[in-house]
Amino acid sequence: VQLQASGGGLVQPGGSLRLACAASGGTLDYYAIGWFRQAPGKEREGVSRIRGSNGRTNYADSVKGRFTISSDNAKNTVYLEMRSLKPEDTAVYYCAAGGAGMVHWDLESEYDYWGQGTLVTVSS
Repeated sequence: VQLQASGGGLVQPGGSLRLACAASGGTLDYYAIGWFRQAPGKEREGVSRIRGSNGRTNYADSVKGRFTISSDNAKNTVYLEMRSLKPEDTAVYYCAAGGAGMVHWDLESEYDYWGQGTLVTVSS
């Protein structure tokens, strides 16, 4: 499956942004799609995950209540709605696909396919 992430950009603190992850070569029903991010000088970290089969979601504590992950299976696209953005949310955001039965959603090793990343900059 191929993944294409988009929607990054420059936004002021407190603003909102919606990222999209378009999948091709496979249907979301059979995968879990995760969003990861990597800030400058830091390791990549899991942000959120959604299971394509049942819509179950997970979030990192740092984004709970501010980010919402959703899936449009008809469009084979997963979205990450980001609100109340903070400067510390600045990072390259990646989407990834893995098996629906993964145990640890926030581990990179659980994912088999990765998109190219989209840069989110939160700054005034």
